[in-house]
Amino acid sequence: MTEAEIFDKVKEIVVDQLDVDEADVTLTADIKEDLDADSLDVFEIMNELEDDLDIKLEADENVKTIQDVVNYVKKEVDAK
Repeated sequence: MTEAEIFDKVKEIVVDQLDVDEADVTLTADIKEDLDADSLDVFEIMNELEDDLDIKLEADENVKTIQDVVNYVKKEVDAK
């Protein structure tokens, strides 16, 4: 799975979970600051990514931006 494919999947889930405009979900967007997500939102996004991609993600506090999520998911997908 490419980084672009992962970004598309992350964007789809974030738009759905947070009810934000697709244009707001950029790689540099801060999940909590720019997209108004709280910890529960981040948890739900990670859970949905786990289910959709059949991977296991730990609660990772270093995930601040959409790029961080993409990098983390890519690492886990590649390790699978």
